[in-house]
Amino acid sequence: MASDYSSTPITLNDVNPKVLKCKYAIRGEILTHAQILYYNIGNPDSLGQKPITFFREVLALCDHPLIVDRSETKSLFSADSVEQAIQILDQIPVRATGSYSHSQETISSIGVKGLRDKIASGIEALDGFPGDPNDIFLTDGASPAVHMMMQLLIGSENDGIPCPIPQYPLYSVSITLHRGTHISYYLDEESGWALEISEFENQLKTARSRGVNVRALVVINPGNPTGRVLAEANQREIVEFCRKEGLVLLADEVYQENVYAHDKQFHSFKNRSRSMGFGEKDISLVSFHSASKGYYGECGKRGGYMEFTGFRPEIREQIYKVASVNLCSNISGQILASLIMSPPKVGDESYKSFSAEKEAILSSLARRAKILEDAFNSLEGVTCYKAEGVLYSFPRINLPGKAIKAAEEAKTAPDAFYARHLLNATGIVVVPGSEFGQRPGTWHFRCTILPQEDKIPAIVSRLTQFHKQFMDEFRG
Repeated sequence: MASDYSSTPITLNDVNPKVLKCKYAIRGEILTHAQILYYNIGNPDSLGQKPITFFREVLALCDHPLIVDRSETKSLFSADSVEQAIQILDQIPVRATGSYSHSQETISSIGVKGLRDKIASGIEALDGFPGDPNDIFLTDGASPAVHMMMQLLIGSENDGIPCPIPQYPLYSVSITLHRGTHISYYLDEESGWALEISEFENQLKTARSRGVNVRALVVINPGNPTGRVLAEANQREIVEFCRKEGLVLLADEVYQENVYAHDKQFHSFKNRSRSMGFGEKDISLVSFHSASKGYYGECGKRGGYMEFTGFRPEIREQIYKVASVNLCSNISGQILASLIMSPPKVGDESYKSFSAEKEAILSSLARRAKILEDAFNSLEGVTCYKAEGVLYSFPRINLPGKAIKAAEEAKTAPDAFYARHLLNATGIVVVPGSEFGQRPGTWHFRCTILPQEDKIPAIVSRLTQFHKQFMDEFRG
């Protein structure tokens, strides 16, 4: 018997219209019909990637501290993982991951002090410039940090924030939920998804002419879903642009470990700005990082942080207040975030095995990215630029007019029409490019490169066969 909700008080007419307006298709309509091959999101563990041994050993010991001092533990765990666990437990209240972190301190919400120390030291080692643990806010993945910044920056619908198109929809969704104005700037697909300063300038000028108060600029590097890794000169242009225009630079750097192009290297925006001679009082910069990506891919642990620099003390107090609403992020995630920034060093017992696991994962991801790039480029009407980084391919598909007309009749976007047919025919789930934003008249889809190497040939075969049949069916 069907449930009757006629007497319940809330209908769609009562729901916040900003919630109704939000779309997050990475887990949206196509996914609700999927039961087989989930190649829509970057979820390494679910697709067979083995966790990094050292990280899991430390987490296990911290979650069950009673075994740390047992003699048999030394035969099961490396000496440096035991040492790390002891150090971490000594910094956590009552030596338990189930307690609030520093719950009696006024800055309890930003995370365990000793873990923030480790992250700040790791940032300093990577960037070559000093890191301050008081600039680190530990969060349940990068997403809550993004939401906190939107809460801080958006006061009304008149406040706007430019985001790249295509873009990871977290940003447009968050801006919409917090009642701000989402401003799109387009990446240049013809040059491999380059980011042009002239596009910033045009969109900023247009927004301000409409009376929009542009508060910040979102940059995703390496790019999701495009895979583009920004060149050093391009980053310097962006830093100078934000400084000149008085914009907060929101730098999504969660894929910083995922760089596969031999001629590209990741540099943080903090490194770029400091190397240009700009200090704390010259530019406001927020850098987001996550334990869900990289070579570790620990999505379920929900570990992440933001580094919050270049803000007045009274503004810092406000972000502390916003963070305090959540009391603290989960302790296991905090621990993991500290570990990815302070992995085993040369001379540690775990160093060789850790380095081998890391290299094996990243090398395999690079090979998978190349295999899928070549496969997509071999398909009729499909163009796929090289994925220089991240965990995805983002091919462009030129659909036949008959397919576009059929999609219009079905009241769906043409790339969503293609994705639905792909799912029904093969069980393969991809995300339509229309859900990331794209230039009008172009169609794409995003596919993760995470399937294990031995499974990719079968995926390519199924995709190739489907694509030929689809094009034949809708041609002319």
